[in-house]
Amino acid sequence: MSWQTYVDDHLMCEIEGNHLTAASIIGHDGTVWAQSDSFPQLKPEEITAIMNDFNEPGSLAPTGLYLGGTKYMVIQGESGAVIRGKKGSGGATIKKTNMALIIGIYNEPLTPGQCNMIVERLGDYLIDQGF
Repeated sequence: MSWQTYVDDHLMCEIEGNHLTAASIIGHDGTVWAQSDSFPQLKPEEITAIMNDFNEPGSLAPTGLYLGGTKYMVIQGESGAVIRGKKGSGGATIKKTNMALIIGIYNEPLTPGQCNMIVERLGDYLIDQGF
């Protein structure tokens, strides 16, 4: 299965009539493996800051999480495994696997819990597969 299929069929899937606004699978080095058409262009320093937060949990909290220049307030995640951000009625979830970052961005009516479930479920599956 191609990485694009994971984005299209698993991350951008419909849940109760709603779906993520944008999604991407990105290597730890910042290389885009696959992404939705609507996913913002990430800057290298944004990837670096995300990877630093996974290595030093809490480092993003003072400055915020940036995705494509959009700032998200960092909210409770799972230290070293998941970063969650909030912006207005939407937000983002980032799950770290052995080789990649699974990123989902959402807006209402999708809920934070639904976004977390979509992103983290795929991330857990990829970790189980060695990715």
